[in-house]
Amino acid sequence: MPILRVPMLDPDRQLFAYEIIFPRKPGDEKTLLQDVLSIITDGALSRLVRGNRAFLNLPAALLPEDADILKHQPRIGLMLQPDVAGDAALMKRLQQMAERDCQLMLDASDIELDGSMAVEALLQIVQSVRLDANRMTPERLKECSEQLHARGLWVIAGQVDDHETYQRCLGMSFKAIQGRYLLIPEPTAVPVLTANRLSMLRLMRIMQESNPGPVEIGDIVKDDAILSYKLLSCVNSAYFALPRQLKSVQHAAIFFGVSRMRNWVDAMALCGMDDRPPELLRAALIRAKMCEKLAAVTPGCQPDMAFTVGLFSLLDTLMCAPMEFLLTHLHLMPEISQALTGEGGPYAPLLQKILAWEAGKLTSEQTLPQVIQRMAAIYLDAMQWADQVYASSSDKPAA
Repeated sequence: MPILRVPMLDPDRQLFAYEIIFPRKPGDEKTLLQDVLSIITDGALSRLVRGNRAFLNLPAALLPEDADILKHQPRIGLMLQPDVAGDAALMKRLQQMAERDCQLMLDASDIELDGSMAVEALLQIVQSVRLDANRMTPERLKECSEQLHARGLWVIAGQVDDHETYQRCLGMSFKAIQGRYLLIPEPTAVPVLTANRLSMLRLMRIMQESNPGPVEIGDIVKDDAILSYKLLSCVNSAYFALPRQLKSVQHAAIFFGVSRMRNWVDAMALCGMDDRPPELLRAALIRAKMCEKLAAVTPGCQPDMAFTVGLFSLLDTLMCAPMEFLLTHLHLMPEISQALTGEGGPYAPLLQKILAWEAGKLTSEQTLPQVIQRMAAIYLDAMQWADQVYASSSDKPAA
């Protein structure tokens, strides 16, 4: 089923919670409810959020009638819209869910937070409130966040879509911050690359330019013990369920193929950037896998090149430097560079489709049921793969 997993990060840029959004068209509420309950009961949602806190964004009519479904999922809660306050029966049910320790968050984007008995009733049962940083003035945002924080509520800044607003929110009483800021480059007057990042770019350039075979890949990586360990940890993980353990990067390149291993070297190298938010790194991995999957069914596109387009689409954000500047260090194939700089080419439509999916801004053609189902399957597979790869990259070799 169609699902979007949107992170909320704490002020230290670590994951606070996911918002789980279910893109839908009017009239499919019954099917959506069945699908939501199914992914909760069969454990798919737990795997998707990896045991982290998550809030389901559902219309009021679809809130589970049986609170026990969520009682056994203590890390999974509900995102409430203000209009639930007008439904007495629903409010009674929500009160019962709150008493059973179900996590409830109020999305307060469209309401005033003072002077309303209905709003006050909601604030009595929720544990957290999301404010709209895009819609409120900085002064009002600060005032509301302080008022809610003083009541003992967790306050989340939503719709934070630029770094100026993000920096303002860091100085306020927010438990977490959510928005497109995470995926866009921070403004910088003069790009400066650390020695570690220059080394990473050199590795990526070698992998792209030299077209190495299995032996050459093994030779390129062998001097980096940590990278070699992470690559082998990934390919030998339970995710791939190999019949036997691969003992070297060279053997892995033979088993999986040179193109795939070259892409994984790039992915693991980026995941080594421990000064960047983990959810940003996961986003790059998800884009890479989605591009690869879309290219496999798109005439004229090569999956390995599409993977690079998706992975490097966030390179400017990861490296804190303009894309054009970074490309001078990489010397990528023209088709890849064109997609990354917005100049078109065969891979640009794939990337644009993924960006539209992320933003929930699909065209009318992209909202056809068969298209949605295909994109949803690709997205879910990409998320699971990205989580596995990032987990392997975070694993440290024994001393």
